[in-house]
Amino acid sequence: MPLIRKAPDTALAPPTTEGDLASRLADPSPDVRWTAVRDAATGHGSVATLSRALIHEGDARVREAIFTALVKLASSESIDVLLQSLRSDESHLRTGAMDALRTAPAVIAVQLPLLLADADSDVRLLACDLARELDGAVVQGLLCALIDSDPQPNVCAAAIEVLTEIGDGEALPSLARCADRFPDDPFLLFAIAAASERLSAPRG
Repeated sequence: MPLIRKAPDTALAPPTTEGDLASRLADPSPDVRWTAVRDAATGHGSVATLSRALIHEGDARVREAIFTALVKLASSESIDVLLQSLRSDESHLRTGAMDALRTAPAVIAVQLPLLLADADSDVRLLACDLARELDGAVVQGLLCALIDSDPQPNVCAAAIEVLTEIGDGEALPSLARCADRFPDDPFLLFAIAAASERLSAPRG
């Protein structure tokens, strides 16, 4: 009877210590790292360990699993890691954080006012995109306040793009005021005109 080699068993017991988790997250095998992240998402590990692993993780699948785990843990610490990733110079970290946050509208609802008021204009831009995940009536008020005061035309343009999709006639006064604030920006004026035309049209 021929011998049949048994496939290696890749299943591992959940890590029992932070050192065990950190060791598995540093394993050369992406499959081992992915499994460790999955176990950490069930509570077998700290956010700090996942955060450190995220910075150095080179495998897109494992990185996605870390972001998913941070959302699933849903602690103030794990959400902070996601928000800090929005500020990263690394595009893959910003994108991963955005994708993860899009799956958690309740988190966006809490964080959006703060993100739209952030001192970093790049964060405000990303926040406009996240606003699409929420109820339009709530978002409209926040975005109208933004275009009434934000000093950056590109941020206003991002907000106006979202308003064009989810807004209604109540946004028209803010759009007009924004046009008055940036009379020499042809791109922004075009966006405002297009948004105003759409939001003025009767709903059928």
